[in-house]
Amino acid sequence: MSVRQVRYYVFLKDVFALSVTAFGGPQAFLAMLLERMVKTRSYITEEELWELNALCNILPGPSSTQLVSAIGFRVGGPNLAYLALLVWILPATLLMTATAVLISFLQENTPGALGFARFIQPMAIGFIIFAAQKTISKMIKSTDAMILMLISAFVSFFYSSPYIFPIMLVLGGLSTSIKYKNQPKVADDKPLTIKWANFYLWGGVLILAAVAGAITKFQPILLFENFYRNGSLIFGGGQVLVPYLYTEFVDFKHFLSSEEFLTGYAISQGIPGPTFSISSYVGALSMREFGLMGFLMGGLIAAAGIFLPGIFLIFFVIRFWDQLKLYRPVRAALEGINAVSCGMLIAAAYLLFEPLEANILHIIFILGTYSLLQFSKVSSPVIILAGIVLGILANHFMI
Repeated sequence: MSVRQVRYYVFLKDVFALSVTAFGGPQAFLAMLLERMVKTRSYITEEELWELNALCNILPGPSSTQLVSAIGFRVGGPNLAYLALLVWILPATLLMTATAVLISFLQENTPGALGFARFIQPMAIGFIIFAAQKTISKMIKSTDAMILMLISAFVSFFYSSPYIFPIMLVLGGLSTSIKYKNQPKVADDKPLTIKWANFYLWGGVLILAAVAGAITKFQPILLFENFYRNGSLIFGGGQVLVPYLYTEFVDFKHFLSSEEFLTGYAISQGIPGPTFSISSYVGALSMREFGLMGFLMGGLIAAAGIFLPGIFLIFFVIRFWDQLKLYRPVRAALEGINAVSCGMLIAAAYLLFEPLEANILHIIFILGTYSLLQFSKVSSPVIILAGIVLGILANHFMI
């Protein structure tokens, strides 16, 4: 085995270690990357890490997954990057697919089986409110952005269709890109050189999936198109994925109940790896009618659909990002896109709360979860585990 192959093997081993230990959200994940990938292994410099992180955060798709793949791209090119992607997403994908199988089995064979989740369902709302507050504080920096966010929240609440989201994102980006003169100028004489292969790949798969789904009406193809389209539109991380999935698969297509969705979302907050793994849970339950093989196919198809577009786009942009970021309209458009994403997140928190019974116990668990996340150092897995234990105890003694 050559020195290069050994280095690639060690890199993939490091990625796997992260995939099974990366609890605590993006901040904890970044700290782990800095320690392992920069300080211990020196795969990239600290400056390169922050630069890649900034790039991933402004592209649609799963930013943590894109960051892992981008580092793999820098270390060993596209092949290593795709292997890193697989190693990073597989544990969480399998865990959430198994969760879908378990939830479905319990509901079919044990009356009141989701009693164990009676508390983690409102707790999921607490997680979303916390994520929304963190995202808003990071992304909303002007009065214009605040207005866009409120308009987006209003529209998302009253017109909960998956087809309205891309329109709002485009309009939000256009509305702030016209203010590009407010962005500082950066002198650069180099012409922008773009290699379009990965962009064509991204767009080609999107069109092919849509056409094939429309012609065949084959459930696995339709499911892949649904997730691929959503993965191409998500700005702002895993929490922003929630309104997209809830609107499409609960409100619009009724593949899941609100109770099932909230239970899966809460559990996804307690497992390591990418937060986009909630997609595998949704995909698996969307194909439950096909039995165990349907669960597995649905989980893997959803993972492929949700992760691939972001990877195609990061590979496309990373080659000319240093030049593209100098263009002021590009930087200005991000303000509007991020503001619209924040509005969608606000609407999601309310839409997810609406089906729950509005009682004092649910309010206590929502506020309690938010307070623990905001004011304590208790980790997400511990919070979720405590909620499950309380639900089991309550279910047992009430029965």
